Amino acid sequence: MRLKLLLAPKDNLLRLLFAVNILIISACQSPPAKKPNVLLIMIDDLNDCIELFKGHPQSLTPNINKLAKSGTSFLNAHTNAPMCGPSRASMLMGIYPHKSGNFFMSPWFNNPVLKNTRTLSEQFKKEGYQALGTGKILHHLKRANWDHFENHPDYGPVVFDGTHRLPHPDVPPPFSNIGSIDGSLGPLTNLAGRTNAEGKPIQWIYGYQKEGTHPMRYRNDEDRDPTPDEKNAAWTAEKIKSLASQPLEKPFFLAVGFLRPHTPLIAPKKYFDRFPLSKIKITIKKEGDADDTFLQVSYGQGNEFALGRGEKLFNDIIESYGSEEEGLKRWTQAYLACVAAVDDNVGQVMDALDQSSLKKNTIVVLASDHGFHMGEKDYLYKNSLWEESTRVPLIMRVPGVSIPDSKVKKVVSLIDVYPTLMDFCGLSDDTLKNEKGRALDGHSLRTLIENPEAKSWKGEKPALTVVYAGPEFKNDPTLQHYAIRTDRYRYILYNNGKEELYDHQNDPNEWNNLVLDNPDDQNTLLEIRDQMAVMLSPLKLNGFISNN
Repeated sequence: MRLKLLLAPKDNLLRLLFAVNILIISACQSPPAKKPNVLLIMIDDLNDCIELFKGHPQSLTPNINKLAKSGTSFLNAHTNAPMCGPSRASMLMGIYPHKSGNFFMSPWFNNPVLKNTRTLSEQFKKEGYQALGTGKILHHLKRANWDHFENHPDYGPVVFDGTHRLPHPDVPPPFSNIGSIDGSLGPLTNLAGRTNAEGKPIQWIYGYQKEGTHPMRYRNDEDRDPTPDEKNAAWTAEKIKSLASQPLEKPFFLAVGFLRPHTPLIAPKKYFDRFPLSKIKITIKKEGDADDTFLQVSYGQGNEFALGRGEKLFNDIIESYGSEEEGLKRWTQAYLACVAAVDDNVGQVMDALDQSSLKKNTIVVLASDHGFHMGEKDYLYKNSLWEESTRVPLIMRVPGVSIPDSKVKKVVSLIDVYPTLMDFCGLSDDTLKNEKGRALDGHSLRTLIENPEAKSWKGEKPALTVVYAGPEFKNDPTLQHYAIRTDRYRYILYNNGKEELYDHQNDPNEWNNLVLDNPDDQNTLLEIRDQMAVMLSPLKLNGFISNN
């Protein structure tokens, strides 16, 4: 019996070898792992006025909060250029402005570096993805960079008198004199029977569409056309449902860009009703907070989109409404209303995704292009090097990787988004069209998403931000204004050599410029100067001498 057992297994052995071969062949022929889809949600001019950031005690953003609780929130993320055009260009091409020379609003495709480097949508297309989008993603957007792009950015609704676009009719001068975009705020209202200053009838239109002027009907919140942001949210939600309804031939990169809370701060009345004017709380300010700063003396002549715009918005809204408190209440109410409106749009998109089978294999990124001042330092705009202008919401949800409701406190910047997506999607980080392009400057955030408490990561460094110094300095990177944000400090260097230094551990509001208020602490200043020198090397900035 024992002998039979020893001899008989010859046939069994053959069967075993055959089975092993089958398993090996099957493994070799099994389909490769699915590449993740990507949903990118871009929000324009959104600062820390969301519940997650606690930037304003009255902000209402339940949908953004819900997304944050399902993913990773970067609480100390910063833009690399606090103006829409250069911020988006650097984020969506992964190149620092000082290395591309793209500092302001000129078309990115005229820049000698950027035009030879693939945009994020181009890179996904090259790697076999469908590239789909709608709304404001990139200034001077090219449809050829997408498989399908639905709607160009539309800043409406705005008021129209048959000839000119006007600010909201209830906004008094001089604030209204700023114009139909930055000098306009208030709820949508029925304009039937209303006229402009010359007695011409006025109406709502969809804003700035290349195809021409299109009326937008509004009688009340229940009887109206959708806003441009609502149209983009609806299109994106339907696109997600369509993609989920059948097997995907290709993974997708889907981007939706919302305009609000970019000016004009106009939204349906129901959102304003959530924030009664009598109960609005304005930003906490320090008297004379701008006295130890150098923004005012550091901009060149004629740069009205920098210093001039921020000061003018602040001073004119005070004059229009009779006091600083009343003016800032009006602005804050309108801003919070527009944030609440965009939050609902985010919710519509996320509900479509989370109720579909695509949720398990779709990376979600929500980001703003830059922040916005709410009166801090007597400034009501973006394009400064202070915290309120540079800090941005950044939330990432990576299925199977993100720890729900996790928070990263380390400093990162928008330059890191591109390499992060390439990393998680298993795509090439070679984004050059030719030798005139430039490699990605940022680093993947994978380490921090996997472990939000990680003490170090590959890209550990300060966040670098640049502000355009004015047309007379052209695009010379050595002549612009710069700031770096470390985990503790903010350091600002203007091109005239003026400096500001803030200790966020003891001064989160940036009320005390340590360069002037604590001149004895020179060691910190020397160290942080060197940090900026390292980040900008080999550039030698005007008025700046490294300690090395």
